[in-house]
Amino acid sequence: MAFVVFNLLAAAALIGIDQAIKLWATNVLQPVGAMPLIPHVVELRFVLNPGMAFSLLSGKQLFLIIATSIALIFVAYGLFFRSRGRYLQQAALLLILAGGIGNLIDRVLNGEVVDYINLLFMQFAVFNFADICVCVGVGLWVLVIFLEELHAENGQSPKEQ
Repeated sequence: MAFVVFNLLAAAALIGIDQAIKLWATNVLQPVGAMPLIPHVVELRFVLNPGMAFSLLSGKQLFLIIATSIALIFVAYGLFFRSRGRYLQQAALLLILAGGIGNLIDRVLNGEVVDYINLLFMQFAVFNFADICVCVGVGLWVLVIFLEELHAENGQSPKEQ
């Protein structure tokens, strides 16, 4: 039971952080458009994204909501039923779940996602905290899979991280 409660509280905290930052961006950043965070490196720029990364599938909100919901059900299943005692996998799935829910909330309530982090030193999409959670989570998940394969090749059972 503690495992489930911890994961629910951790997900709620990450979702809360995401939604609080988006609320701040809407109330403070939207009126000014953009402000420097680290001059010539990163700025905070208010952008409403009607699609997914790089505005792909813009205008396909119902599809994005359904596809995201289905994916998040699988992620939640993995988190709550398959990752007990596997801390790196648990962290990965928790980040993916929280980030996915954070952006899903925007998509369902507003029809678009609030983005606000703009990298000035390269051409890249404007993104948000939820996107960071999802990307870091996927990176950790890839690492988990790689480590499991590495241990399987060596005939060892993977050690818990």
